Amino acid sequence: MFTSVDDVSTRLAATGYLPSPAVATTVFLADRLGKPLLVEGPAGVGKTELAKAVAEVAGARLVRLQCYEGVDESRALYEWNHAKQLLRISAGRDETWDETRTDIFSEEFLLPRPLLTAIRGDDPKVLLIDETDKADVEVEGLLLEVLSDFQVTVPELGTIEATTRPFVVLTSNASRELSEALRRRCLFLHIGFPDEELERRIVRLKVPGLGEALTESVVRVVGALREMDLRKVPSVAETIDWARTLLALGADSLDESVVHDSLGVLLKHQDDVLKAAAKLDLGAG
Repeated sequence: MFTSVDDVSTRLAATGYLPSPAVATTVFLADRLGKPLLVEGPAGVGKTELAKAVAEVAGARLVRLQCYEGVDESRALYEWNHAKQLLRISAGRDETWDETRTDIFSEEFLLPRPLLTAIRGDDPKVLLIDETDKADVEVEGLLLEVLSDFQVTVPELGTIEATTRPFVVLTSNASRELSEALRRRCLFLHIGFPDEELERRIVRLKVPGLGEALTESVVRVVGALREMDLRKVPSVAETIDWARTLLALGADSLDESVVHDSLGVLLKHQDDVLKAAAKLDLGAG
């Protein structure tokens, strides 16, 4: 998929995703070694967007498994189309059960879910297992089987093996600790908040109409907020939202009124807004 680390950086940047050297290097190694990539970090720093960008540059189909508490094998792997099976059973009342069973447990009645979809077929795919830490621990056993051998066993059909391995990205906000067995099968990448220079480049790319001086001020204020003891510090996604907000408001600078009126774009809790308003040197924007 990629020829070098520089190739990763150049091609991802062309999609609008600006990777740090560590991100570009780890993506290159995951592709070259054929290993799943486990990406951890706070919400809104670009973990999911990384998988989307890789799919775009590779011309691959993005297959996404969104994890949540209670997701199970039928949601992640496959299930049978029970309504269609009942119709088939009703239509074949004169058949023996063995004849009917052979038919209803065939490909025609199988509903593949993301994990099975990702390993079937010859077309290139990127499998995104998003917010893995939100799934129950039991689901990790299923992921281990799929990520170890890239095969799935359907008792009625046998073992389905991948002919073309997908590029796999697992994301985690670290709300719970993932098992060591799952971590061993992956290359690990932590994406934190970018440094000021990279964040300025991101804002310039995503909000090109924002002036250079205002871009500098936005990044500086967001950096100051991240140094505070807040319930939720602003993410990169919220930096971009704020920059777009200021552009929409026609702001030329970050005066006290503009910042006060738009802090809710950056901060999502009232006590954070009050703390930030009290501590920020708003006149410095």
